[in-house]
Amino acid sequence: MIVDILLVIAGLVLLVAGGDLLVKGAVNLSLRLGVAPVIVGLTVVAFGTSAPELLVSLSAALSGSTDIALGNIVGSNIANVLVILGASAVVSEIVTKEHDLRHSWMMMTGVSLLLILLSFTGAIGRMEGFILLIVFGLVLWRQISVARAERPKKIEGTEPGATSRKIAFWLAGGLIALPVGAQLLVTGAADIARLMGISEAVIGLTLVAVGTSLPEMAASVASALRGRADLALGNVVGSNIFNILAILGITSVLAPLPVPQQMLQLDLWVMLGAALLLGPFLLRGISITRMAGLVGLAGYAVYVWVLL
Repeated sequence: MIVDILLVIAGLVLLVAGGDLLVKGAVNLSLRLGVAPVIVGLTVVAFGTSAPELLVSLSAALSGSTDIALGNIVGSNIANVLVILGASAVVSEIVTKEHDLRHSWMMMTGVSLLLILLSFTGAIGRMEGFILLIVFGLVLWRQISVARAERPKKIEGTEPGATSRKIAFWLAGGLIALPVGAQLLVTGAADIARLMGISEAVIGLTLVAVGTSLPEMAASVASALRGRADLALGNVVGSNIFNILAILGITSVLAPLPVPQQMLQLDLWVMLGAALLLGPFLLRGISITRMAGLVGLAGYAVYVWVLL
């Protein structure tokens, strides 16, 4: 038990430190390139913080635990919107009118619908995986095009002493510390849960999905604390797109994933509903207030209660 508690503490420390390093590096990279931080959040930060989902889903699928592989991705996307954005908004109100994420939100909602449609075939197999990867390539091309279009817009200077080498160090440090911290925390918490008599099913439904989303949580809350809530928003939207198209695409190409009936009846629709909840905020430029963040957190608690 003592070792497990130390693992949890070490994981939390790495998550906090890694989140701060990643945000610091991402913000300075965006300023150095003259690109809005939200674009970096949609790409570099989002892809980097999704590393645990990739590792867990691949490992689970290749070991035959296909339900965990698919449930991890769907559950993480739900947690990203309700828990991570919710917690970030509680820390600092997220102003959306200054950042046009309408197209990115439409892509996130669209790929969620695509996943639901593909799931009705009964399994996300190799063909479905190739479809997801092709769509991912198109999305990535668009994000790069947007970044290039915004490059001439110089926003402000980087932090004093923020050399290219330091920015690379901050980014690398954050991208390494976050998945390691998440793994330590999930391992320690899962062992503690087992010792307390909590079932493997409950551990998988909660700790695996939320645990692999901890890097997004750390990066997003760190962004909010640094006054960069736009980076938190871009991180969540970008991660959800990346989780479905890239992580699920790669995983299903290597190991086809049968879709459980329960997921078709509940989880996939909750994921879509969470995506749709962001619509009014992003389409109409309404700020995500602390109250809205609390509602999101409460909504996730209800979802977990229904699962149990």
